Amino acid sequence: MTTPLPVVLAGARGHGRWHVENIRRLQQQGLVRLAGVCELTPLTEAELDGLGTPEQSADFGTLLDSTGARIAVICTPIPTHTDLALTAAERGVHLLLEKPPAPSYAEFRRMADGVAAAGVVCQIGFQSLGSHAVPAIRELVAEGAIGRLVGLGGAGAWVRDEDYFRRAPWAGKRRLNGVEVIDGALTNPLAHAVATALALGGSTRAEDVTGIETELLRANAIESDDTSCVRIGTAQGHPVTVAATLCAERADEPYVLVHGSTGRITFWYKQDRVLLQRAGHGPEEFEHGRTDLLENLVAHLTTGAGLLVPPDETGAFMKVVEAIRTAPDPAPLPESAWHRVPGQNRRVVPGIDGLVAAAADTLSLYSELGAPWALTAEHPSKEVSTR
Repeated sequence: MTTPLPVVLAGARGHGRWHVENIRRLQQQGLVRLAGVCELTPLTEAELDGLGTPEQSADFGTLLDSTGARIAVICTPIPTHTDLALTAAERGVHLLLEKPPAPSYAEFRRMADGVAAAGVVCQIGFQSLGSHAVPAIRELVAEGAIGRLVGLGGAGAWVRDEDYFRRAPWAGKRRLNGVEVIDGALTNPLAHAVATALALGGSTRAEDVTGIETELLRANAIESDDTSCVRIGTAQGHPVTVAATLCAERADEPYVLVHGSTGRITFWYKQDRVLLQRAGHGPEEFEHGRTDLLENLVAHLTTGAGLLVPPDETGAFMKVVEAIRTAPDPAPLPESAWHRVPGQNRRVVPGIDGLVAAAADTLSLYSELGAPWALTAEHPSKEVSTR
């Protein structure tokens, strides 16, 4: 029987509640033990039900020292990720770092290089990349099931009310108190669509990206984008186009489309569900399992299992974050392009659901699909070369 690995969780509320539940599940299996919680306001007994009495402190470094943590799970505001990751790495503590790993490519490199120099392991929290569908789809593509790979499209049509952008001081911000945040539809809530599309095309590393076009817009009264699309040129020669909105008419499951010369594969990445459509065959649907990323990190440390999402495998995604960071601030949509939903305190862009799907289907940007608000919005430096 292996001894459970002591874990410290930094950021246990908001999205951090998901990590509390996951640690509780793994603690019941004897894989980990919640040794510490780093929060400004300590968790209550009810919040810690079934997790014992972990140490609690607002001082992350002190908590890591006093608990003897082997793993730190970091689920804190985006601008704090790099410094907290390096605080853990300096103490020899391995990491599960929430996505996006950093608000800029420079901060990402500072984190990744510091972690590597310290000799610790870091897993980046793109949970969709733990789906067993990812290697299965790559195998289908490699064996020619859909012919030659032509490109990949991602679609995310989500609904978020105006309170979503007030959930934290950094929400909906590009910068806060002079610090980069780069919260936005493609870099945070629908970041999985970007990372998963890149992964399915085998374009995960920074050097795989040859150029990036962005169209960043917003219907809400925020700094960051809530309706945006990006097209990524790759060294592999197939474009990756991802369209996203938080102002959908109806919430839909996000997905990635793999376009081949003789077929296509649709992957609903939150559901681990795959649809294969190809010439000469009826449609085939598959459901896959998923490996939890904290569980995978524990297995890597205890049995030598391969790590699923090391930092360098998110380098291409971080190039996209950097292109969005350096792009002009998102253009506000004209008031004629959106309306409020009565009683729901949210803004909707009519027709956006169809545009998001069409972008993934045709690998086109909104402006190329004839969206009037995208055609009139100014995009003075749409294309960013990464060479």
